[in-house]
Amino acid sequence: MYIFMADTQALTDYFENPGLVSRNVWQLAEDYAACGIDFEKNCIFIQSMIRALPEIGMYYMNFVTLSRVERNPTVKTELQSKKFARDIPCGFVCYPIFQAADITAFQATDIPVGEDQLPMLEQTNEIVRKFNSMYNTDILKECKIMASSTPRLVGIDGQAKASKSLNNCIFLNDSAQEVANKVMSMYTDPNHIRASDPGRVEGNVVFDYLTAFATDLAEIEDLKAQYRKGGLGDVLIKKRLIAILEEFFGPIRERRAKVDPKLLKEMVFAGTKKANIVADGVLSQIKEAMFLNFR
Repeated sequence: MYIFMADTQALTDYFENPGLVSRNVWQLAEDYAACGIDFEKNCIFIQSMIRALPEIGMYYMNFVTLSRVERNPTVKTELQSKKFARDIPCGFVCYPIFQAADITAFQATDIPVGEDQLPMLEQTNEIVRKFNSMYNTDILKECKIMASSTPRLVGIDGQAKASKSLNNCIFLNDSAQEVANKVMSMYTDPNHIRASDPGRVEGNVVFDYLTAFATDLAEIEDLKAQYRKGGLGDVLIKKRLIAILEEFFGPIRERRAKVDPKLLKEMVFAGTKKANIVADGVLSQIKEAMFLNFR
């Protein structure tokens, strides 16, 4: 599997603070290791260090109209949330095209992402079909989403998506106290004033997270039934969620404590070297199909 730290893409949000992006790269690599991803079995690399990606993305820009990227549902949602109006940075509105480069440079067919990224994969496949048809080739491969049982995790503030840029999520490097504090601040049912009041489970962030992280779903269904009926307080269900999340985060914290930063960097740079070889090979095939491999 090819796993990358999308620092170039992150610059669409943090171009004025690139130092933050570079620091986040190493934090993300540490997150991957802490979660148990094997750096020897998978290729983990830094996006900005893959020299073929900008060139591939530049070619793809000729296959997509501006109106098409502006119609992309994910882009439309993010444009609204950032309130750009018409002052839209070109890098931001074009990032779905360069995301297509990220995917096709490794001929990836299965993409493990949240369901909000499905429009990006659809746009990638449009580019793939157009390129292959125009140049009578099968170099580029179509891809499909590889969704988990929780294809989208809502933000702790009740927003539709948990996002680092919105600062409405629980981070993998949060301490036990930070996780507890965030859970206690979670959005529930605003009309559930007293424990005895019947409450709504739908749209209740605490229950969304209980459903996503609990291993005993029968217990969660019982809690939902009690909450709907009345007699179950928000503090009680939040404390149950804190306990469940601690079971999830505990092993991650243990692995994080054993991460060797020097060895981690060495493995990321080794993965980046390998990724460059693969992406260069695909770029060469793309240029061959476009009659751009001059000899």
